Amino acid sequence: MTTTSHGFKAEVQQLLNLMIHSVYSDREVFVRELVSNAADALDKARFTGLTRSDLTATAHDDPAIRISADTEAKTLTIEDDGIGMTQEEVVQNLGTIAHSGTKAFMEQASEGDGPKLIGQFGLGFYSAFMVAEKVVVDTLSAEPGSEPVRWSSAGEGTYEVEPGQRQHRGTTIILHLREDATEFGQDDRIRGIVKRHSDFLPWPIFVGEEQANSGKALWVEPPSQIEDEDANQFYKSITMDWQEPVRRIHVSVDSPIQYHAMLFIPGYRPYSLFDPTAAKGPRLYARRVMIEEHASDLFPDWLRFVRGVVDSEDIALNVSREMVQKTPIVRKIGDALTKRVLKDLGKWAEAEPAEDTPENTTYPAFWRNFGVLLKEGYYHGATNWGEQLLPLLRFNALSHDDADGLTSLQQYREAMPPTQETIWTFAAESREAALASPHLEVFRKKGFDVLLLTDPVDEWLTMSLTEFDGMPIKSITRGELELDDEESSEEQGEKTDLTEFSPWVKELLGDAVSEVRESTRLTDSAVVLVDAEDGLSRNMERVLEQTQQGTQGLTAQRVLELNARHPLIKNLAALKANGQEDAAADLARMLYDEALLLEGSVKEPAAMGRRLQDLLVKASQAALD
Repeated sequence: MTTTSHGFKAEVQQLLNLMIHSVYSDREVFVRELVSNAADALDKARFTGLTRSDLTATAHDDPAIRISADTEAKTLTIEDDGIGMTQEEVVQNLGTIAHSGTKAFMEQASEGDGPKLIGQFGLGFYSAFMVAEKVVVDTLSAEPGSEPVRWSSAGEGTYEVEPGQRQHRGTTIILHLREDATEFGQDDRIRGIVKRHSDFLPWPIFVGEEQANSGKALWVEPPSQIEDEDANQFYKSITMDWQEPVRRIHVSVDSPIQYHAMLFIPGYRPYSLFDPTAAKGPRLYARRVMIEEHASDLFPDWLRFVRGVVDSEDIALNVSREMVQKTPIVRKIGDALTKRVLKDLGKWAEAEPAEDTPENTTYPAFWRNFGVLLKEGYYHGATNWGEQLLPLLRFNALSHDDADGLTSLQQYREAMPPTQETIWTFAAESREAALASPHLEVFRKKGFDVLLLTDPVDEWLTMSLTEFDGMPIKSITRGELELDDEESSEEQGEKTDLTEFSPWVKELLGDAVSEVRESTRLTDSAVVLVDAEDGLSRNMERVLEQTQQGTQGLTAQRVLELNARHPLIKNLAALKANGQEDAAADLARMLYDEALLLEGSVKEPAAMGRRLQDLLVKASQAALD
């Protein structure tokens, strides 16, 4: 064999520039690509050796991938004991961009049980030029009678092919590093890259004298053979979480798409859970090689607490392994795993915890950490996932002793008395604020339970969640309340006729309220503010103000309801009827202030303070007289 010089085909310079400057977002992936190609060569040798006994031997008893760095020479060497290449294959595979011996080999093996290999497009090799000013390849094919071949190029349009030096089958790649890439000539740097991207390849990868990869991919093992301790340690290694997960979901599917997944639910709420810039999503692997550390598009955003690994042999690799998340296959895998996660959560939610179950491993504990995301999921995905999400929802309720109590919609429905025909909800800033509200008075008296909604997302949730098991779901703060009046007027007290008084109060308050009417909600308090049947609620207005989204010129239209049986309302109505409108007006304005104060929405405290002061002056003067 003589030394020959060749020109790259397929407009090589333009494509090399694309590879070096555009395709990859992180230069360190060249290690992943070259290691993957070496693993492919080892797989080819093993597979071919099953049917042929005439292949030449390796130099080592245990085939492996070996990486060594020379800081003085500024070189990085990657060697394998794989199938190697003939001169013809070198020219064909390394001289033409987008040609791949791997892809051709897969096509030849497609009729049998051939291996699933990584480098389907032959572009990964050229990532070496991101860090190398010159690349030298020494290779010897396992085919009997083959001669060693050396390929070299500076990536500038030409390459040379000459006799090589290898004595045993396999391939050695020597990268002469650029001045700005000398960091890749250090063992520790390479060891970290191998650990990150290629830790689970089945072939040993030695960096210097140490094996840098574990070689054991737990997720492809049968679930029954995996110890909890091993799984928990694996979780900690990929998440850097010092606590153990509370749930593990192990999935292996062969058809119609082949994939494995080992997913985990953390035992606590990460501090970055609501940070829109935080990384999210499980690791995504293609045949044990990591192609995305955070596959954010794999799950819907409301499952962003799920950690773990997803690995598939059916992902169609595009020009770069970093550009596969949005492919149809990945979307199908994501949909299937979303369904599986929701199914597992459903079983967990139904299970009764044993007496010795740690508190943090129960479904209520999970709900307190991540339930707000499932509510978000129902609002955004009710059409696709509503049926699976609905049984998972949990709520605090009026009947509970504290804020830790939780009930499902089914439990609420089963506990409803026969006379109750609606599932009632009340959105408030906190449980304490809700319990102090006069809105609950009639429900306490009738023994009707109320779901207390204290998460900001609840306002959006109730837009989608309007009925359950044939029962309407309504807010106790909206519109007129229609409840059966079971008590006689003697038991409740006589009502005052507000036919003339209510319009007078409305005129007095002007645009501050949209209507003044008699209340069916109140049993003890004199007044309460109610949301209009349609439109923005006061709680939604509060949520938008707190999230700095503003209300875009919209404000909640409020209705002032008066308790016709309350002594104060009776007295005010009597003052108005007796011609003492000035006194009645001062007290009526204070009633409106009281209603604002009860719901925590006083917008003009100074004006309210002046009215109260004037009223106190008049009251004290009357006492002196």
